Amino acid sequence: MFSIDTYDPLNVPKAVGDEIWIIDGPVIGFQYLGMKLPFPTRMTIIRLASEKLFVHSPIRLTAELKASVDALGEVACLIAPNTIHYAGVPEWQAAYPAAQSFCAPGVIRRAKSVGMTVSFDAELADSAEPEWADEIKQVMVRGGYLSEAVFYHPKSNSLILTDLIENFEAHKIKSPIWRWLVRMFGSMDPDGCAPRDIRMTFAGHKESLRKAVDQMIDWAPERVIMAHGRWYDHNGTAELKRAFRWVMK
Repeated sequence: MFSIDTYDPLNVPKAVGDEIWIIDGPVIGFQYLGMKLPFPTRMTIIRLASEKLFVHSPIRLTAELKASVDALGEVACLIAPNTIHYAGVPEWQAAYPAAQSFCAPGVIRRAKSVGMTVSFDAELADSAEPEWADEIKQVMVRGGYLSEAVFYHPKSNSLILTDLIENFEAHKIKSPIWRWLVRMFGSMDPDGCAPRDIRMTFAGHKESLRKAVDQMIDWAPERVIMAHGRWYDHNGTAELKRAFRWVMK
């Protein structure tokens, strides 16, 4: 019923800064209120000083993608950054059994609720794990339904979000109804934000969310990468202030 264009080329690392790449993936169908809504996917890879790779929100793994990733370094850390983004992790775990897996709070419970069994080595918190603490900063954003780990890579001055900002481009949405729904959710470029249903999950967590957003702004990123839609390759701090005005007011 609904369709959306992808960010071609797919399954190809695209350098966005020093030692950081995005990889755009295929469209997935997200079940919501009985509808299957199309979301383009995106993962982020950071190469640490050890030459090991930090893989954020793994997308569907193909032979082509695996070869491209292996050319960058050794996959060491697999990140399920929030309670929606975890489904791609198991096939990466199978392909890279030596890698460690980390998840946001609530992921295992959420997976079980939809009949999926996943396992992780550790749960993400406010402080960075020793594996990347010297090179990547993080803050945990906790909500009722959605909890999300946010990462900042100082070397490339890049902030990595998942669903705390979604920024769909109207010209890529082929279905008028889906285009209308995205506008109603409040996540249409050039004013992409957290969708209204996600904002509601923070109704009882506004103060902690505000502190997390303050931290993101204090990092003063030039780039802001997110999983769905057009990411911000410049002017990132200003985009954060705009996108999170619903939190700061």
